[in-house]
Amino acid sequence: MNSENSENPAENVKSRARHEPFERERAAILSAALDAAPFEGFTNLSIKRAAAAAGVSPAASAAAFPRGAVDLVEYWSHEADEAAADALRTEDAQALKIREKVALGVEARLDYLSAHKEASRRAAAFLALPQNAPTGARLTWRSADAIWRALKDPSTDFNFYSKRAILSGVLTSTFARWMSDDSEDRAATREFLKARIENVMQFEKMKAKVRDKGFDPEGMFGWLAKLRYPEKS
Repeated sequence: MNSENSENPAENVKSRARHEPFERERAAILSAALDAAPFEGFTNLSIKRAAAAAGVSPAASAAAFPRGAVDLVEYWSHEADEAAADALRTEDAQALKIREKVALGVEARLDYLSAHKEASRRAAAFLALPQNAPTGARLTWRSADAIWRALKDPSTDFNFYSKRAILSGVLTSTFARWMSDDSEDRAATREFLKARIENVMQFEKMKAKVRDKGFDPEGMFGWLAKLRYPEKS
């Protein structure tokens, strides 16, 4: 896949013509922060330095990322989600099988992150900190949700939650494999992802067989249907 269009966050914002408040400031700070992240990681101090390097005033930086580094990492994750969703909205993607579409979404997300792999490693370490772990879990769920929504998944109730929970596991494990994959074309990661998606498809087949025998798995988890997942986190 071609990641040339995803290396510059500012260009991504321009191409999608987003008009949210402080969007350009966020993109500019993110670009500068990603360049420095391999050396500085993600801290509130590094965000201040990135804002200065990007020519963004302290006031505008504080408005763009009120919680500092947490907000910036969350913004970067959302940008990666958009890259995955964009790939799934293309005409070529429409002709693919469901497992191929899911793989495309995960691959597109990695394509977006690949321009800053070491920064991705530092972001993962940042989200693994105890105080940031809930944010990390929420962002993984949102990534899975973004891919299923881009696929126009019609599922509801139990299937809605099970698909996102399973894809969250696929995203997490594939990301970890990618972190240790030094090959230029990510061949090992692609094979790993292919195997994980095959596991997902086997699980779906198993659920169908269970239903055929008269047991409805939705009955065990029907209470999940009472939850409401917001459009925006």
